[in-house]
Parts: sequence; structure tokens; C-alpha cells
Amino acid sequence: MTAAARTPYTDRNFKYLLIVPAVATILLVGLFPVIYSLILSFQNVDMMFEDTSFQGAKHYRALVGDTRFWESLGHTLLFLAIALPAELILGLAMAYLFLDRMPGRQVFVALLVLPVTISPVVAGATWRLLFDNRFGPINQILGWFSDEPVTILWTIDPSFVYAAILMAEVWQWTPFMFLLLLAALSNVDRSQIEAAELDGAGFWRRFRLVILPAIWPVMAIAILIRALDLFRLFDVVWALTRGGPGTMTETFSIYAYVLGFQQFETSYTAAMSFVVILLLVVTITIVLRRMEIER
Repeated sequence: MTAAARTPYTDRNFKYLLIVPAVATILLVGLFPVIYSLILSFQNVDMMFEDTSFQGAKHYRALVGDTRFWESLGHTLLFLAIALPAELILGLAMAYLFLDRMPGRQVFVALLVLPVTISPVVAGATWRLLFDNRFGPINQILGWFSDEPVTILWTIDPSFVYAAILMAEVWQWTPFMFLLLLAALSNVDRSQIEAAELDGAGFWRRFRLVILPAIWPVMAIAILIRALDLFRLFDVVWALTRGGPGTMTETFSIYAYVLGFQQFETSYTAAMSFVVILLLVVTITIVLRRMEIER
């Protein structure tokens, strides 16, 4: 084929040729670990020996009876079910508060966003100091209101440990919701809101019929991003409780870390991770299809 004959083809596919390196890198970084984990899950590799022979569904059958695995999934879903609505509601309320112009609005918004810029491990360690029974300010502040010393063991007492983790998580990631929802609310057509107000629609009716449909695409993406992030919750919990007391706050990520990097149950951890990947893929596919149908 001559150079003249190749030119139209090159021109027509030049945009695809430009993205080939990026796509190849993404596939190498993202797809290779998944395929390698799948292969490992059918082998028997652990700290004691490396048996690369085919073991069938041995590890997958073991997962069915692994109570700790299912409990860790339950803890993860519980954190997700509480933290996600709390962050969404608080973020939306804060976005409404800063929607109108006010003195120093930019400064306040910048201060509110600061928690998102902090590393989750650092945030968790900071909250651990705040919850400290002897030197932490939280028990001292509660003592001022109760007129007697407060000695709550936030990261040890089973009655308070979930509240401690949720406070740290909601504090750090509510600003993320706030930023996205503030941008979405700022782009809502004000004339439609004013028209609904002139027609006598109250606040909740305006929100449900005018504002919510306008911001729903952004809200749905924000919910999806935070849900996936909460599902892999590790840093804050590890810094606060190490999954304790016992395994009461052990999330799936912590359990996988303990098995894979402390006990070196490599093949079993790979099987567990692949099951969770499949569950996430199915769930995300259903959610995305539902969003398309509603749209």
C-alpha cells in the first residue's frame, strides 16, 4: 500500500490512534490485576507454600461458610447505609445555605472544603486523638454540659464505636457532596423556581418538581461515587479502631488486608476480592440501567 493510499485511513483514525497509549495503560493497570487475581483464586498460594496447580472452586466454597467474611460485608453495608444519606442530606443543606450571595462566601466555602484535602489516615488519627479519654477535647466538652466528668471510650466501647467512625467519615466527606450539589444548584434555572413560587408552590413542592429533577444527574453521580468509596472504607476505620473491638467494625477492606498482607492467605483473599468485584459490577450495572430508564 502506498503512502498516498494510507493517508486517508490515518486521517480518519487519527483520533483513535491518539488514545491507544492511554487505553493500553488503563487496561494494563486495571485489567491485569483482575485477571491475575482470578487465576490466583483457583490456586493455593499462601505463606507456607506456593501451589500453582488448579484447585477448582475450593476457596469459593470456603467463602460460603466464612462467617467473618459475611460479617465484614455487613459492617461495610451498614456504614454505607448510614453515612451516605447523612452526607447527602448535610451536603444538600449546606449547598442551599451557600447558594445565595453573602459576605465572605468564598472564604467559608474554601474552609468547608478543607476536610476533603486531608488524607483519610491523618483524619482518622486526628479523630482518635479527639476521642482520647484522658487528653481528647470531646469528652471534656461533653463534661462541661453534663457538669460531671465524661469518660466515654469512643474507640473501644461497642455502644459508641460506630458513632465515632461515622462522625469522622461524615465530617471528612460531606464537603465533597456539598461542592457537587452547590455547583448543581447554581445551574438550576431560576425562572422556573420563580414561576413555581408565583403559582403558589411551597418549598417542598418546588424542590420535588423543579429543583430535584434539575440536579438529579449530578446528585446520582455523587451518590454513586460516594457509595463506591464507602464500600472500600479502610483508612478511617483502621486509624480509629483497627476493626475492633474484636471484629465489630471490621469492614471488607480491613478483612482483606488482614488476610492478604498479614496472614498471607493470597489465593483465598483473591477469591474473596473477585466475588466482591462481581457483586459490585452487577450492582453498578443495575443502578446505571435504572438511572437510564428514569432519565
